[in-house]
Amino acid sequence: MSHEIVEKNIGLMALFIVLVVSVGGLVEIVPLFFISETNAPAPGVEKYSALRLEGRDIFIREGCYNCHSQMIRPFRAETERYGHYSVAGESVYDHPFQWGSKRTGPDLARVGGRYSDEWHLAHLRNPRDVVPESNMPAYPWLFDNTLSGKDTAVKMKALNIAVGATCPKCDLYSSEEVSGATEALKVADPGAEGGKRMATEAEALVAYLQDLGTALK
Repeated sequence: MSHEIVEKNIGLMALFIVLVVSVGGLVEIVPLFFISETNAPAPGVEKYSALRLEGRDIFIREGCYNCHSQMIRPFRAETERYGHYSVAGESVYDHPFQWGSKRTGPDLARVGGRYSDEWHLAHLRNPRDVVPESNMPAYPWLFDNTLSGKDTAVKMKALNIAVGATCPKCDLYSSEEVSGATEALKVADPGAEGGKRMATEAEALVAYLQDLGTALK
């Protein structure tokens, strides 16, 4: 029988396996490039500000994604705890995306606005001050490190290329936003010259966290 020929020929079987997997993958993946829900920003989702962009990179640099996913599955147990399930249009400006797969700590997809800036800063300095049972490490160096802004414009240009290639309806950074990237990293400080100073890494990370999941109502 024909199936016996395939089963006895390992090379032919491997060829058919590759063929089936390839066709199945194409059928699953290709349509996503033509569905607006996957290649257009969800209502209210905007590109990262310069400060939030630096905060996101600090989130990645410190390995926060190893313990905190950013993807709420469409199950009752998930939505009752974290909020509305995640949709693809929320991640169009993320390269790389931060969905994650492990939850040593809670999911952060809807953490924006749930706590005050002061709470987040205290949590980063010493998590057990606000969550006694927490096993999250402290990040005191984030308060000592000040953003320089020397690479922010380059990051914006790189995201313009990555986002523009996958999301034709996305809002890219203008030349004015790129040239003013360093200035956009300053935060209000009455005691500083001009009433502003460069943000710390802790402040940038909090700015990133405070906007997560706030667009989707």
